[in-house]
Amino acid sequence: MPKVKSAKKSRVHQEVQKQGLNFNTGLGQHILKNPLIITSMVEKSALRPTDVVLEVGPGTGNMTVKLLEKSKKVIACEIDPRMAAELQKRVQCTPLSSKLQVVVGDVLKTDLPYFDVCVANLPYQISSPFVFKLLLHRPFFRCAILMFQREFAQRLVAKPGDKLYCRLSINTQLLARVDHLIKVGKNNFRPPPKVESSVVRIEPKIPPPPINFQEWDGLTRICFSRKNKTIGAAFRFSTVLEMLEKNYKIHCSVKNIPLPQNFDIKEKVENIIIQNDYEKKRARTMDMDDFLGLLHAFNAEGIHFA
Repeated sequence: MPKVKSAKKSRVHQEVQKQGLNFNTGLGQHILKNPLIITSMVEKSALRPTDVVLEVGPGTGNMTVKLLEKSKKVIACEIDPRMAAELQKRVQCTPLSSKLQVVVGDVLKTDLPYFDVCVANLPYQISSPFVFKLLLHRPFFRCAILMFQREFAQRLVAKPGDKLYCRLSINTQLLARVDHLIKVGKNNFRPPPKVESSVVRIEPKIPPPPINFQEWDGLTRICFSRKNKTIGAAFRFSTVLEMLEKNYKIHCSVKNIPLPQNFDIKEKVENIIIQNDYEKKRARTMDMDDFLGLLHAFNAEGIHFA
């Protein structure tokens, strides 16, 4: 006997069906439909009545409505004008409409407004650039509750020695405390994505470590380019040495320091690595202090990564 489809569908879903509004999975439009997960995400954001909330990818507004009920204002960034119209239509003529601001456009190309908390079911293809846009945003926000692809979330929280530990892990953990909160299955979305998902809490470190993030990122990019190789091996590539030599010469010029006779960048780099006991270390097992120590060792000798 064939299964009888449930007659219970949300009002918004019925309206979307009537209007023939199709979800564009190319834009990451997988609408979170499970009210329990939506409620859990909102609760874990610990919103205050005075908070301004940034939501990215609100879709038809299932989570937006919950955020509006708990906060002072919600700024919803939506790249699809159709979805933005649906969202505005959903709250119009209600007390919530005055608390909603919809920004239509690509959030990666938009200057982020002031906000206290970010809550989002992100389009997964923008996960990495958005995380760092968020963490480098000023003024600081209190926390972010974000939905990611499961493997991406696991990379964010991975520790030295873990299989998924990578440059994303150490770069994120430099700037923030990251916690895995909830596993979310495919069937909690409409249409279901091809991957499992997870909710992560990101809390920026205030104040952030007193280092130049561009330099840090340059160092970790070299170390993790071949994370199973030793640090000594990672710094022997000609492209790396050429970049470091150029940066060193700029440093000497700015500081009015004469270049040593018979200067050899390869020898200088090797000496720094060996003297500070990094020759045999590997990026996949190095922790925050290891990378900070390596960066300071290079900087002390006038070698920079940005």
